Amino acid sequence: MDKAAIGSVKAQLHSRNRHRLGYDFLQLAQTLPELAPFIYENQYGNLSVDFSNPIAVKMLNKALLLHFYKLIYWDIPDSYLCPPVPGRADYIHYLADLLADENHGLIPQSKPIRVLDIGVGANAIYPIVGHGEYGWSFVGSDINPAAIKIATLIAQSNPKLKDALQCRLQPDNNAIFNNIIKAKEYFALTLCNPPFYASAQEAQASNYKKVTNLAKSTSSASYRPTIRNFSGQDNELWCQGGESEFISKMIIESKDYQSQCLWFSSLVAKKETLTILTKLLNKVGVADFKIINMAQGQKISRMIAWTFIDKSERHQYLRNHSMI
Repeated sequence: MDKAAIGSVKAQLHSRNRHRLGYDFLQLAQTLPELAPFIYENQYGNLSVDFSNPIAVKMLNKALLLHFYKLIYWDIPDSYLCPPVPGRADYIHYLADLLADENHGLIPQSKPIRVLDIGVGANAIYPIVGHGEYGWSFVGSDINPAAIKIATLIAQSNPKLKDALQCRLQPDNNAIFNNIIKAKEYFALTLCNPPFYASAQEAQASNYKKVTNLAKSTSSASYRPTIRNFSGQDNELWCQGGESEFISKMIIESKDYQSQCLWFSSLVAKKETLTILTKLLNKVGVADFKIINMAQGQKISRMIAWTFIDKSERHQYLRNHSMI
């Protein structure tokens, strides 16, 4: 394979992450020709794209989804966030490890494993990757009717996803599991990429800093960093109190559904948030919780997972609800 076609190796990604060896841009451009105009040779003689350009990033991630996860159709409006696939895939793989620990080291790989994605968004990244890698089925919730409509279109447009993703609108902005988890409905996992910021202004400042740094690090200096308009669908990036308050609310509400889910989980961006969350988890009386560090390049993230079910009963939980 031509060295110039490969991006940098992402050794910090999970060992099963198929994106850890970088990107074969020429191969991806064959899958999605619309990506080709955004590919250029960087100062190291490798092919790349301008990661400060949101359209280039969208085309790259669309190509990854079509190529590796065998989608027929995937699209979101340009005004919507396009999360990077490799980092999202890492979350899925670490969740798979969590289930393997409850199944004698074997990852359950079938539709009976049911996963709840809190804040599925328009892109439906987690269900796409989770079903593509392990065959799991998903329920995706969101407070944004437009996001639910777009995610549903993606599911219905791909035979592989059609019966593997059901999207549900959350009618209450202050609720997380309420209105979504039905009576006598059981999940192996819940996942969430929560709003990280406490205000739109904080989100804007972080975004401007990010794209400015990206633009400086690329030899393609023609792209001018832009400040996103954080309204409507972009409210998924921020909420009152930021991630600390959002995940705390999730922990408190999860207690009402402690017998309906094996492991609850969320991404955590800020290290200082963990202190608040661990104190709360002990207060609500969880049986166990885990903090797993994840990294992609210079970006450090964490997954926190908690369960109200004792270790001796977790394998039987999966059996009782016909997930294994």
